[in-house]
Amino acid sequence: PRQPAKTLWYDRPRYVYLEFCVEDSTDVRVVFEDQRLVFSCRNADGVEFYNEINLYARVNSKDSREKRSDRSITCFMRKWKEKVAWPRITKENIKPAWLSVDFDNWRDWEGDEEVERAMVEQYAEV
Repeated sequence: PRQPAKTLWYDRPRYVYLEFCVEDSTDVRVVFEDQRLVFSCRNADGVEFYNEINLYARVNSKDSREKRSDRSITCFMRKWKEKVAWPRITKENIKPAWLSVDFDNWRDWEGDEEVERAMVEQYAEV
């Protein structure tokens, strides 16, 4: 049986970030659509994870990427309307049990674009 992966998210001026917390993931699939993200993978024990998120607002699916590490899979999605804050990641105003805000990365946007650009470049180089 598949289950949702624990997911952290945070908001930035140009991108929205999602981190699916699955260690030693395999068969990672991420499908970016304009208003939806579908994620699936397995972990080392063969457990199947599946998350589907109807997004709060539109993203540019062509300028969205994911990066896998041993601990998680991070997705960053380019907002269609930049510099518009997302109060939540989901279209529906309900918070799934598996979803939480990544408070470590949740900061004021003041002067944040440089930081963000550096992060995106760092991801893109991998």
